[in-house]
Amino acid sequence: MFDVSGSSFQIERALAALVLLLAAGVARADPPADEALPPSPPAASCPETGDAIAVITRKRELWLCIAGAPAARFEVALGQGGLDKRKKGDRRTPLGTYTLGNPRPSGRFGTFIPIVYPTREQASQGLTGGDVGIHGPPRKLPEPEYPTTAYDWTLGCVATGTDAEIEVIATFVRDRQPTLVIR
Repeated sequence: MFDVSGSSFQIERALAALVLLLAAGVARADPPADEALPPSPPAASCPETGDAIAVITRKRELWLCIAGAPAARFEVALGQGGLDKRKKGDRRTPLGTYTLGNPRPSGRFGTFIPIVYPTREQASQGLTGGDVGIHGPPRKLPEPEYPTTAYDWTLGCVATGTDAEIEVIATFVRDRQPTLVIR
């Protein structure tokens, strides 16, 4: 497991490590010896099997999971209205398991990865909304002037703090077609 934050050198190392993990099909990436583990085991952040992106809302973390094991962690911002999206415009981040659309360029956020929300079951229960996704930082102000993961500011999306982070996630989505789990 590695944390993608900090200098461009660290980000380049993290990208290289992720590419190697994906190419080798490694099922588990262990933390460096000098890196302390979080209080709960990182594996608990990932679904038990398969490739997935897991968003742990209480920790504001997004995990890339390969075959049920953590490969990378990112800090994220969520919807300013809270969690458990119910209707269009409520500014909440949805909870549940979703498929992801193809990553695409975005003039507002650099890269946007659509979340297929609501699911058919959710729509049959009356839940509404759309245009929800995982994306990079806003284009209004450059980082670090805009605290992209310091607080929840999105209209219901999951936002990364840097363009480098969203590109790692977009590559993971293109290569692995993972399931998204937001809990």
